Amino acid sequence: MGERLAIVSPKPQSTRERVVGILTDDTSQIVFFDTPGLLEPRYALHRSMQHAAQKAIADADVILHLVDASDDRPADLVALAQLPSRPKAPVLLLLNKSDRLSASQREALIAEFPDAVLLSAETGDGVEALLARLRAELPESPFLYAADDVSTQQMRFFVAEFLRESVFEQLDDEVPYGVAVAIEEYREGESPVYIRAVLYVERESQKRILIGSGGSRIKAIGQASRAKVEPLVGGPVYLDLWAKVLPNWRKNAHALARLGYRLPEAER
Repeated sequence: MGERLAIVSPKPQSTRERVVGILTDDTSQIVFFDTPGLLEPRYALHRSMQHAAQKAIADADVILHLVDASDDRPADLVALAQLPSRPKAPVLLLLNKSDRLSASQREALIAEFPDAVLLSAETGDGVEALLARLRAELPESPFLYAADDVSTQQMRFFVAEFLRESVFEQLDDEVPYGVAVAIEEYREGESPVYIRAVLYVERESQKRILIGSGGSRIKAIGQASRAKVEPLVGGPVYLDLWAKVLPNWRKNAHALARLGYRLPEAER
């Protein structure tokens, strides 16, 4: 998209909701759904993440199955996503991190998966080939969005995501996975833009870690997040951060709904 729209983290399962990105040029408009990774659900938040991925697969005109090229043989998408049947949309296999492969490894992959697209998020190699494949596969229709739109989601969503990204960067082990962010106030008519956000955790021990000695950790999270948010907002931002405990929110359907996560219909 040319914009930062999604969390980037070496920690797995950092994406929790479907992120929408819109790429428009003179002849085409491609709407991307970046979904949570496919996983074996262990509690309600995981089921919400799985539901978001399954819904995107059902809605898509083309499905991009993105895997690490250096891993073993890619698993079957139907099994990974726990789908009742094969999706109707065509599936393109994308092999990322291809820059880490030797020439012989690349040749072997191309021989085994001749229809796959080799990509490198690090170098950008293969992206134009992917876009060309997508333009050939996608159905013709009028553009759905204005040419300068890059997403359908509000600024509040991206502020919350950048806050979570900073939490993932600065905290280890299980703590980042126990943090949810709610934007309670967003005053964009002021300078600096005033944003009040609550970082919810599941236990008091997590809250102490999140705040840090003398508030040092939550202050550092705010500083890192502000540096990401200000370019997106286009001006100075005042981030007012609070840490609160919402017990076992990842396992509680009512707490998840309060935080904006959607569960499958049967669990609501």
